[in-house]
Amino acid sequence: MIYCSEFGYTPRVKTLDTADDLTETKIFKNTLVAFIQAEEKDEENIGGVEKKLVKNLKWAAKKNESKNVLLHSFAHLSESKATPEFTKELFDKTEARMKNAEYECDQTAFGYFMDLNVQAPGYSQARIFKSF
Repeated sequence: MIYCSEFGYTPRVKTLDTADDLTETKIFKNTLVAFIQAEEKDEENIGGVEKKLVKNLKWAAKKNESKNVLLHSFAHLSESKATPEFTKELFDKTEARMKNAEYECDQTAFGYFMDLNVQAPGYSQARIFKSF
């Protein structure tokens, strides 16, 4: 997770045929960006994974005094990947739960490689790694 004073993305290369056609650049301010990789083993317990993910997002957002969270799929770096369908369902459920807890929550363009613009402050709590 990286807390960003500004984070922007532009969809460039569509990697999933089922993804919507997107080209719009989006910019987020004062946002915790969660680079998330769902693994194959996570598909055994979506409820437990979602619960832990939401708990960690809330904790990290609070540490950075923010109520803004952005979910970004980062699965291309892993040897063990959940299916795109599972990952999208996890993201949708997590986003709904965060919004229900009065956080602003959004997702980057799912199923795309994107140009990214990251402006992140240099203090320890702005970069947090968590595996579960």
